[in-house]
Amino acid sequence: MTTNDMFSKNFTPQHGEAVSVAPNVMRVTCANTGPFTFQGTNSYIVGSETLAVIDPGPENDTHLQALLQAINGRTVSHIIITHTHIDHSPLAAHLKNHTGAKIVGAAPHFAARELHLGEVNALDASADRDYAPDAILADGELVEGSEWALQAISTPGHTANHLSFALNDTGIVFTGDHIMAWATSIVAPPDGSMNQYMDSLDKMLARDDRLYFPGHGGPVTSPKRFVRGLKTHRKMREGAILERLSKGDETIPEMVGQIYRSTDPRLHGAAGLSVFAQLEALIERGLVTCEGDASLENRFKLANDKT
Repeated sequence: MTTNDMFSKNFTPQHGEAVSVAPNVMRVTCANTGPFTFQGTNSYIVGSETLAVIDPGPENDTHLQALLQAINGRTVSHIIITHTHIDHSPLAAHLKNHTGAKIVGAAPHFAARELHLGEVNALDASADRDYAPDAILADGELVEGSEWALQAISTPGHTANHLSFALNDTGIVFTGDHIMAWATSIVAPPDGSMNQYMDSLDKMLARDDRLYFPGHGGPVTSPKRFVRGLKTHRKMREGAILERLSKGDETIPEMVGQIYRSTDPRLHGAAGLSVFAQLEALIERGLVTCEGDASLENRFKLANDKT
């Protein structure tokens, strides 16, 4: 698989409708479309009698009503959160008020590292700081209903608190924003960490799953092949950054302008954050240096560059 053909945008969201995607699994997609959310946030309903709802989505009353219609009066025991971005977790509190379900999963928002002096988190507004879980799940911990069990898989990288969830005995994993078929995950420091993201890809690659249901877009039907492709894609981005540094680029905007020439300009800000995450990882490995603490505004150079 090449990085040119590995991503698929072939997805029909059917906004507001409950779509059966696997036995006892329904998807309801919110109509919060955009450059970062693609065709909207996918919420998943697991079970047939006692239910779990994974990632209820953003503050959106139309989506709440669509979820309640799909639930159709059945018992919801758990509302499960993969991570605390405002397109995934805010509706949990409202759904809890309607169903009495426990909110479980990701820890409240925290950063992978502290902000450096003078540094600004460009995606700070994307964090759901009102999220209040009833229980935080650790890696490997189970959430169980009468006919299903979901196991938490710690997959930090996109966010420091990101979890994926394996539906036991099915080979299905709900991957949130860690792995998506339509695009690579945004890794934005200090909440995101490229080293953690790559480690989480390795963790998923070591598993033997058959199907991923992501937070946006359609399913990943060949997980191992796709994850290997994601790793290759990130390694190519790393190589492109090192090449730009070798050609004299020193700032993130310079690098983004060259590396992401064919990318939607609306995504260049996010691309800059991913480049920054990659530079942080390269600094940790001793391949790149910068003056002082790394930040979006800093100048970077190759570690062996004496100029």
